[in-house]
Amino acid sequence: MEITVGFDLDLTLVDSRPSVIAVAAMLAQEYGTPIDGELWASRLGPPLEEELAHWVAPELVDEVACRYRALMAEHGVALSSPLPGAREAVAAVRRHGRAVVVTAKQAVLAEQTLAFLGIEVDAVHGWLWGDAKATALLEEGAAVYVGDHPHDVAGARAANAVSVGVRTGGSEPVGADVLLDDLTSFPEWLLLHELSQLGSLLVAFSGGADSALLLAAAVRALGADNVVAATAVSASLAQEELPAAQAYATSLGVRHLLPETRELDRQGYVANGSDRCFHCKATLLDTLRPLAADLGLAHVATGTNADDLVAGFRPGIRAAADRGAVTPLRRLTKQQVRDISHRWGLVTADKPALACLASRIAHGVEVTPQRLSRVDRAETALRAHLVPRDVRVRVLDDITARVELDPVALGRWDLTAEALVLAEGFATVETRVFRSGSMNDLIGR
Repeated sequence: MEITVGFDLDLTLVDSRPSVIAVAAMLAQEYGTPIDGELWASRLGPPLEEELAHWVAPELVDEVACRYRALMAEHGVALSSPLPGAREAVAAVRRHGRAVVVTAKQAVLAEQTLAFLGIEVDAVHGWLWGDAKATALLEEGAAVYVGDHPHDVAGARAANAVSVGVRTGGSEPVGADVLLDDLTSFPEWLLLHELSQLGSLLVAFSGGADSALLLAAAVRALGADNVVAATAVSASLAQEELPAAQAYATSLGVRHLLPETRELDRQGYVANGSDRCFHCKATLLDTLRPLAADLGLAHVATGTNADDLVAGFRPGIRAAADRGAVTPLRRLTKQQVRDISHRWGLVTADKPALACLASRIAHGVEVTPQRLSRVDRAETALRAHLVPRDVRVRVLDDITARVELDPVALGRWDLTAEALVLAEGFATVETRVFRSGSMNDLIGR
C-alpha cells in the first residue's frame, strides 16, 4: 500500500529553537530593539511576519523578516537538530510511499535545513499556515499530516487527512486524531493504521519475531475476531517451534490453524536449486489463500520486513508478492521490529532468526524428510548442550556437516557437541561462526 504523509517542519521534524534564539539575538543587536528569543522559540509555528509584529514597528516587519531569513540561512541552519524519531519516521514512509513537508517556513530555508540534517523528503511546500496547508496536502494526495500545533490539525482537517499530533512543540495539537509524544512511535502507529485499513487478515505465522509482531499488531488494529494465525506444518518445521507458536497465539486470543503444506510434493522444492525458497513460499501461499477465502478473510499477510526486501537473493518474497500477499512490516527494519516488540512486552522480542530446516541443505542436494530430520535432531541436541543463541547444522553432503554457532557457543564447542552431530550419521563436522544466508555462497559453485 503506497501512502503519502505530510510533515510540518519546525518542532515536528526539527528542533529549530536554538537557531531562532540565536538569530533573534542578532536581530535585537542590529536593530537596537529588545527581542525575547526564548519566548519566540516557545511558540514557533505561525508565519514569521506574525511573530515579528510583536517585536518591531509595523513598517519594519518586512525588512526584518528578510534579514531574519538571511541570518537563518547563514548561521541558524547549522544550529538545528532532528527531533527524536524524525529521520526514522520519514524513512519509514518513504520505503513505500512519499514524505512531503508542508510548513509556514520559507521553502528554501526548509530545504536547506533538511539537507543539513540529512532528512530526505520528496517535496517541500513553504509559506503555508493553518487551513492553507490543505492546498499542498490535497495537491500531494496526503492521507496523513503530522504536526505539533493546533493550526496543523486545522490544515489536516481541511485536507480530509488523518491528523497526527506530536507533543514536541509549544502548543498542544488539540483536536488531532492521534497524539504521540514524539515521532519515535510514528512507524509503530503507521503500522497499526495501515493494518486497520485491511479489514481482516490471515497471518502466515512462523513463530519468529517478525510474524509474532505482525500477529500482535493485527490483533491491536483489527481485533482478535478478524485475525487468524496459520502455522504451516511440514517436515521443514523444527519440532520445537510448534508448541511455542501455539502458546503465543493462544495468549493473543487468536484462532490458530495448522494447515499441512506439502512442499516435498513439489519437484522444484525437492531439487533444492537456487529457487527453492520460491517453491516453498509458493506452496505456502497456495495453501493459505484458499483457506483465507473459506474463512472470509480479506488478505493473507507475511512477516517480511524492510531489511528482507533489500537483502539480495530472496526468491520467496517474489513468490508471495506474485500471489498477492500483503507485507505490513515492509516499512520496519529488523531492529525496529525488535524495538516495538520490546515496548509491547512480546516474548519473541529477542528470539533469534530461525529459517526453515531446508535452508540448512546445500543447494543441489535434494531435500528429503530424512535429511530434514537429521538437521532437526542435531540442532535440538546442540541447543540442549551448548545453549546457543544461534545454531545451524548445514548439510553439505550426506557425510559432511558444517555447524555454525554464535561466538559464545562456539567457544564452548567440545567433543560431546561433535559427537551429537556425528550421531546423526555424519563422518565430518566443520565449525564456524554463524552467518545468516551463508549457504547462498555455494550457489553456482
